[in-house]
Amino acid sequence: MNKIKGLILILTLVLGINVYAAAPETFTIANAAAVQSPAAKAYITVNPLDVVARPNFYLNKNIKIKAKFDKFSTLGLDYKPAMKSSEKYISFLIQRPDVTDHNIPLSELKIFLDRTEAEKHIDLNSGDIVEFTGKVFSNALGDPWMEVDKFTVISAKPKTDAK
Repeated sequence: MNKIKGLILILTLVLGINVYAAAPETFTIANAAAVQSPAAKAYITVNPLDVVARPNFYLNKNIKIKAKFDKFSTLGLDYKPAMKSSEKYISFLIQRPDVTDHNIPLSELKIFLDRTEAEKHIDLNSGDIVEFTGKVFSNALGDPWMEVDKFTVISAKPKTDAK
């Protein structure tokens, strides 16, 4: 009788240990699947002056900026260390947020927009508010170089007719 009780106790322990050991594996596999599922890009909302001050920190990060548009430009195009072709891209400048009594472009931040997207916004004026997201892909020359993946006009100055 004691042998049977001992055998039952051992079987119970073995089964209990197997169930306990299997539970974490199932949980771990479920978590691994959740971690590996694709997620939407996350963007850090930033002050452009901070990006200019710390280009190494923002390298390869997705960022979002809201700023005053200054003008479309060719600044930084076709520069081999941070190549963006002038055939496919146009760059644009935003105004320095720390200067309010003059329109001074923040030329240290190189921002590149696909030409087909830029053509949709050809009527932008200096001072219009824009928001854009993208990735800082280079820190060549100690400056941040950003490729825009989404460009939105928040508000535009009213157009005046010249007579």
